[in-house]
Amino acid sequence: MADELDLLRRANPVPPEDPRFHDRPLDHHAERRLNRLLHGARPRSSRRRRGWAWSAATAVAVGVVACALVLSGPAPTPAVAAPRPLVVEAGSAPVPLDRLARRLAAADGSLRLRQGTHVQSWSLGMGPGSRPPVTLPEERIVRWRADGSHTELVVATDPRHPGRPVITDSGDGSPRTVDDGQVLSRHTYPPSWSDAPPMARPPHDARGLRAYLEEIGTRGQDLDTPALLDAVAGLLGHWTLGSRESVALVRVLADVPGLRPVGEVTDRLGRAGQAYVYEDAAHASRTMLVLDPATGAVLGLEETVTEDDATYGVEAGDVMSYRAWMR
Repeated sequence: MADELDLLRRANPVPPEDPRFHDRPLDHHAERRLNRLLHGARPRSSRRRRGWAWSAATAVAVGVVACALVLSGPAPTPAVAAPRPLVVEAGSAPVPLDRLARRLAAADGSLRLRQGTHVQSWSLGMGPGSRPPVTLPEERIVRWRADGSHTELVVATDPRHPGRPVITDSGDGSPRTVDDGQVLSRHTYPPSWSDAPPMARPPHDARGLRAYLEEIGTRGQDLDTPALLDAVAGLLGHWTLGSRESVALVRVLADVPGLRPVGEVTDRLGRAGQAYVYEDAAHASRTMLVLDPATGAVLGLEETVTEDDATYGVEAGDVMSYRAWMR
C-alpha cells in the first residue's frame, strides 16, 4: 500500500492549482442561471438545459475573478461602476478567421510554447436581491520549473488606474480596498504532472488541438461554441501558446459556428487586436474574443450581458468578465 500511495502522491492527480478541483461559491453568472433553472419557466429544449448546466458547472470550476472601475480615492465605501465593453473601431475591416490562419501559417512565427500563464482578469460578483458586490481586479503569474514544480503570484492591480486603490472582497461579502500592487497570494507548489488536458502539452495541429479542447470541455463529447471558448480559456490558464499552437487554435476557431469577425479593437492593455463575437441569445450574453493579428495569440475574452436583469442589478452592455493574457 505504501508504494501505491507514494506513486499517487507523485502523480498528483488533483493538483491544488487546477481550477476544476476548487471548492468555490457560484459567481454571479452561475447564480443567475441557477436561479432561472429553479424558479423560471422550464426550458423548451434539452440543448438549452445543457447550456445552463454547463455554465453553472464551469463557473464553479473556473472561479473567474474580478474588476470594477475605481471612481474615487480611498473611502470606507468606494464608488464603483461596471466596466464598459470594448468598442470596435468604426470603419475597420473584419478579418475572417480562415484568412488570418493562412496569413499566420505563411509568416512562420518563432514564438515558443511555454507552460504557465500571465493573465489579468476582471469580473462582477453578485447575488439576487442585493447590490452587486465588486470583487478585485487581479494579475496572476504562474511559472513552471524544470523539476515540475511551479510558483503562482497573485497581485491586486488595475492597469487602467495605476497607483489607485483596488477593490477586493474581504471574504464575508463586503467590499474593501487594498493598495495597488498588493500581493494577495504567493505559493510554490511541489512537482506534479498529468497526461490529461489542460495539464498535458497541447498539440500544434488543428485536429489534435480540437480533440484536446474537447477533453477539457466535455470529456470527449462534441463542444458547442460557448463550451469551446471556455475550453480555450482553460487551456490558456495553463499554457502560453507558441506560434504553431496559435495557428492551430485559429484554424480550430475558424470552424466554430456563430463566431463572426467584427473588426479592430484596442484592448484594456492598449494592444491592437482583431475581434470575433459570439451572441448567445439563450443566455442573454455576448462573448468577444480578441486575437493578435500578427501572431494569432489570444489577447482577451470579454463577456457582456445583452438584456437587463433587475434581479441582479445588471443592464444590457455591462461587462460580466474580462481576461487579458500576456506573454
